[in-house]
Amino acid sequence: MRLLCLSNGHGEDAIAVRILRQVQQQENPPELAALPLVGEGQAYHQLNHLSIIGPVKKMPSGGFIYMDGRQLWGDLRQGLLGLTWAQWQAVRAWAKQGGAILAVGDIFPLLLARFSGLPYAFVGTAKSEYYLRDEQGVLPRQSWFERLESWSGSVYLPWERGLMQHKRCKAVFARDALTAQTLQKFAIPARDLGNPMMDELEVDNPEPIFYDPDAEWKETERSLCIALIPGSRVPEAYANWQIILKAVGRVAETWDDRCPLFLGAIAAGVSLEHLSQQLENDGWRRSRSTGTEEETRPSGAGDRAEFIASLQAQGAVTFTQDRGMLLLTQSAFVDCLREADVAIAMAGTATEQFVGLGKPAIALPGGGPQFTPAFAQAQSRLLGPSLILVQQPDRVAPMLQQLLRDPDRLQLIAENGTRRMGTPGASRRIAAGLREKLFGGV
Repeated sequence: MRLLCLSNGHGEDAIAVRILRQVQQQENPPELAALPLVGEGQAYHQLNHLSIIGPVKKMPSGGFIYMDGRQLWGDLRQGLLGLTWAQWQAVRAWAKQGGAILAVGDIFPLLLARFSGLPYAFVGTAKSEYYLRDEQGVLPRQSWFERLESWSGSVYLPWERGLMQHKRCKAVFARDALTAQTLQKFAIPARDLGNPMMDELEVDNPEPIFYDPDAEWKETERSLCIALIPGSRVPEAYANWQIILKAVGRVAETWDDRCPLFLGAIAAGVSLEHLSQQLENDGWRRSRSTGTEEETRPSGAGDRAEFIASLQAQGAVTFTQDRGMLLLTQSAFVDCLREADVAIAMAGTATEQFVGLGKPAIALPGGGPQFTPAFAQAQSRLLGPSLILVQQPDRVAPMLQQLLRDPDRLQLIAENGTRRMGTPGASRRIAAGLREKLFGGV
C-alpha cells in the first residue's frame, strides 16, 4: 500500500501531518510520501519514514494569491508556472507505481489527484458552507456580486464538485456538518468527521468562568485574560502587532481595576525581540528580574499566579505597565488559548482554533497580504457570532465590555464554536476513514 499526500499551504501541511501521523500508527500502515505544493513543507519534517517526491519552493505570496493580483504576479516572476509543471510531473511519476492519493486543501491538490489516475480522497480545509449560509439560510450580502457567490447551491463550484463526484474519488472529508450535508445533496461521498485543526487542542478544556452560575460575581473578583494573536507571516505579523497594541492600550485603561493579563501567542517564525521593542516603544516595561513573585507580577493577578509562573519557567518574556501584565511566548500556544477568556486576533488557523474552544474573538482587519479586510469579512462569516469584527482598535474595549455583560451571547458563542469547528480527534477518525475507503480496510 502506498499513499501520497498533496497539500497547498502551511495550514494545510499541518493538517495533513496530523492525519498522516494517525495513519502511521495503524497496523501495517501504507508507505507514505508527500508533496507540499505551496512553500517548503517544513511541517512534514516532523514525520519519520516519509519522503518528499518533488520540488518545493517558498513563494512571495505564501499561497495567498487569491487575496491580491499583485501576489500572483510576484509568484509568476519567481517561477510559479515552472514549479507547478515540475510538481505535476513528480505526481505522474509517483502514480505509475500505484497507490492512492490524499488531497488536502482546495481545488489545486484535488485537481492533481483527479488526473493522477489513482483512487483519491479529499480533505476540504479551505471552504465551508458557513461562508455563504448558516442553519437558517443564505447570509445577507452587500452587493449583487457577493450574492452571486451562492448561485450554484454550494460554496463548492460545479467544477469542484465534479472532481469530488468522480468514481475514483472515494471519500470527501468536509470541515463541518453543514458543508457535508450540502455536498451529499450532489451525490458526493462527503462525511463530517470533525476538523483536524482542533486536534492540536485535544486537552481537558475547562469552560471559561463567565459561563458559571455565579459568573457575574466571579468576573468582578478575578483578572481578565486576553490572548493576542498577530498571525505567523513576516513582516505582516509586525504590522498586525502594532494594530493590536493600540487596542491593548485602550483595554488596559478600561479594565485597569481587573488587572488585565495579555498573552502574546507568537508563531515560531516571528521575532520576539521585534515585538518586544514595539512594546517598549509603547511604554511597557520589560522585566529583567527572575526574583520574587512580586517583582514579576502586578498586584491583583494573584488568581493566575500559577499559570504566569509556568509561562515564565518556559521562557516567556514578561512586560508590565501600571497594573497590567503582558507575556510573550512561542512555546505555550495551546496553554494561552486555554487560559484566555477572549482573543484579539489577526490570524487564520489560530483564530479558528480559539473560537473552536467556545470563546469569543475580536478581529481587526489589517493590510495583508493574508489578513485583509476581505479576509476578515470572510472569516467573520465562517465563524459566525464567535468572531466580532471591529474596524478600529479603539472599538475593541467597548466591544469587550458589551460581551462580558451579556451571558446569553457568551453561551451562544460557546455552542457556536463547537458546532462550527467540531470536537478533537478528527485526524484519527479521518485516518480510519482513509484506510476503509482507499485500501478496503486492509
